[in-house]
Amino acid sequence: MVAPDIAVIGGSGFATFLPGAAAVAVETPYGSTSGDVLVAEVDGRAVAFLPRHGEGHRYPAHRINYRANVWALRSLGVRRVIAPCAVGSLSPDLGPGSLVVPDQLIDRTTSRTQTYFDEGACHIAFADPYCEELRGQLLDVTERLGRPVVDGGAMVVIEGPRFSTRAESAWYAAQGWSLVNMTGHPEAVLARELAMCYTALALVTDLDAGLDSAGAVDQASVFAVFARNIDALRALLATAVADLPAQHSCGCTQVHAGMTLPFQLP
Repeated sequence: MVAPDIAVIGGSGFATFLPGAAAVAVETPYGSTSGDVLVAEVDGRAVAFLPRHGEGHRYPAHRINYRANVWALRSLGVRRVIAPCAVGSLSPDLGPGSLVVPDQLIDRTTSRTQTYFDEGACHIAFADPYCEELRGQLLDVTERLGRPVVDGGAMVVIEGPRFSTRAESAWYAAQGWSLVNMTGHPEAVLARELAMCYTALALVTDLDAGLDSAGAVDQASVFAVFARNIDALRALLATAVADLPAQHSCGCTQVHAGMTLPFQLP
């Protein structure tokens, strides 16, 4: 099998992405992944896909083994990750169906293991949590396909599995944050710790509770919006992974400069 250098980690509604893919079971020092990694060719390029929540949405956001998932992808050869996700909107300008490539992340989770560095002095730079080069390439693809997309925005990641209260949602919006999500952390920081490029692609599925005075977000409506947009999202991602240049020159691969790691990178 040709080693995949790029992966898609699919969120809610993304049970599959690569038809005819080969399933690869990967053992990790951190336990089991959400499921087998699926590998297939897209326009001659080996691409990996990992369903974040596992088969049948087995794992809610707070129970996903993020460390095993990201480690498994790195060990297969993946160096760049695109992570589509469902999000709530904290801005009236971003209605359901909007696409956003966020540029900032706020961690409001409470119980998740968020590092591989359990010993030693390893403090990585995370001021800009998403790879700017990969973000730019993803934005270029959406522009060429004629799909409206918002460049930038802050995504606050909450613990879940419950949705926010109206007061929480209104507070997040008052900070100027754009999106609310349950899976973007610690996935992004773990990818950075393994010197991988990572960017999110956020699909707005609802107006969060602080904006929607007439109602409140519920699971059924979130999944319904995702289902209506899934085919277009798959097509966009297929084009993106096929069009990515073979070489990349961002600083993500140099994040460990001057450090002594407590483990060997896979």
